[in-house]
Amino acid sequence: MNQPLIMAAIVLFILSFLIGVKKQTWILSGFNQKRVKEQDKLAKLVGYLSFIIGIVMLIGGIINYPNSEKILFPMMLIGYVILLGYVNTKMVE
Repeated sequence: MNQPLIMAAIVLFILSFLIGVKKQTWILSGFNQKRVKEQDKLAKLVGYLSFIIGIVMLIGGIINYPNSEKILFPMMLIGYVILLGYVNTKMVE
């Protein structure tokens, strides 16, 4: 078992709950919240992405594939950067 991946998955599950369910978008950074048109859509997008990445990291931590953190962490970063670009181009006034 890869404990750093499992801990990262737990943190992502907590973030997905706080952002996706509780709609606490103040946790997010990288954009001006006052300029985002649809706060609910933003919360759902980030919540779903965090949940999916958390599931992938949990599976990677349980399976214990060699060097899985070298694959999963960059994938997570790329996913959040793409989402940040989408939010800043399509959802900001």
